[in-house]
Amino acid sequence: SAEMFEKSMLYIPHDVENRVFRAKGFRVLCLCYLGLSQLDRAHEYIEEAEKLEPNIDCSFLKFKIYLQKKDYSCAIGQIDAMTSCLDFSPDFLSLSAHEAISCQALPVATASLSKFLSFYIAGKTMPTTEVVVFRTLVTILTQDIGSETEALNFLLQAQSRASKLGTECFFGSGETGKREQNWFAVTSWNLGSRCGNAKKYELCSEFCRLASEFYGYMDTGEPGDSTMMICRSLILSVTAMVALEKQNKSTLTETQVKLAAELLVRAGKIMSSWLSDGRDCIMEPELIFMYTLNAFDIQGRLNNSAFQLLVVKTFAGSKSCNYNYLLQLGIFASQSPRSNPDVSTFALNECLSVMIASASPDYPTIALIIRKLIAISSVHKGDTEDEEAIQKMYKQAYRIMVGLKEGEYPTDEGKWLAMTAWNRAALPVRLGQFETAKKWLGIGLEIAEKVTGMDTYRACMEDYLAGFATKVSSAAG
Repeated sequence: SAEMFEKSMLYIPHDVENRVFRAKGFRVLCLCYLGLSQLDRAHEYIEEAEKLEPNIDCSFLKFKIYLQKKDYSCAIGQIDAMTSCLDFSPDFLSLSAHEAISCQALPVATASLSKFLSFYIAGKTMPTTEVVVFRTLVTILTQDIGSETEALNFLLQAQSRASKLGTECFFGSGETGKREQNWFAVTSWNLGSRCGNAKKYELCSEFCRLASEFYGYMDTGEPGDSTMMICRSLILSVTAMVALEKQNKSTLTETQVKLAAELLVRAGKIMSSWLSDGRDCIMEPELIFMYTLNAFDIQGRLNNSAFQLLVVKTFAGSKSCNYNYLLQLGIFASQSPRSNPDVSTFALNECLSVMIASASPDYPTIALIIRKLIAISSVHKGDTEDEEAIQKMYKQAYRIMVGLKEGEYPTDEGKWLAMTAWNRAALPVRLGQFETAKKWLGIGLEIAEKVTGMDTYRACMEDYLAGFATKVSSAAG
């Protein structure tokens, strides 16, 4: 066929009247050599055709040649050339995208569909719906693990257009519209999960926030899967923001903190409605714990200590709470840059109560909690009541140790309790507060009696305490 057409071109005059016929002949020859995969020859003929009759057909054939050559940068450039043709139609962009996809030239397909979208924004009548173009673009980009940023950009654009046009106008009505909404919501969530697993926390946060918006379009106001996914997405978005801060060893800006607070307020309202209906068990306990931890952290940055205590107390009263979560909250509240001793004391005391009531108490953890509570109270003590509270903790530890088998309560922790209680008598002695000193000495000796390996210390303690009691009596007399 190619040879026959080449020979027939010899009979077409080179005058002006026959320019169109010659251009058609060159385009046919281009197609012949494209079919033969002789791309350079095909390119030569389409160049000749374009000189005689520049139009969209020539421009599109050049695009096909670049695709076949895998010259993607030239193919993308040719897309702009097509749009500048006088006889251009948006259908050619759709056709270009299909050609690129069939050639697995995903960057070219993306460029073509991106150009296609610009016509929707301009308000032109298009052969397919805008939502389908966005869905196709995101589908293409999600095939490439390194293209999450581009996918996020188009999802953000889609959400913006949905907000501007209205959900029914953008997604469509009826079941078709619901399916489109669900696709964008699920895709945003899946991409957020993928980025979170890959520790791409900035992208993870954005995808999860977007997922909450898309699921919001499906929310009817009644409890259901959409409401749950909104809550999950909001919590994980903030979790990713905090994880990014730790990863980059940076600090959230004031704007980011306010955004995180707003997202958590939305999640908190959903969970409050569940709690009021007794349905707090419908979400995974670890997510409710993550909400509580994040709410404590973010509200601490806003200096809202009262809310911090309220959110932890609310969690402690929920079905999702367990002693391990309380322990983590207590330790976090005591060690974070914005520590809250009231919250840490509450959480650790609640944890201690649960563990002591357990059928098989974890005494090493109990010992850790008691030491932590004593440390917190010692740092923040301010008056006599605080001193008495610390003594109560030592006495509680003693009561726990009574009746236990040897070594059941960690020996090192027992020694620490005995020695620190004994040493706490030093300051009252110097200040002449002998009754207080006597109490501390007595507590130290009582605990030492329950700890293995303190026989020598205990004998010295007994001798000192007897001498001290005599000295105090003589001084009083």
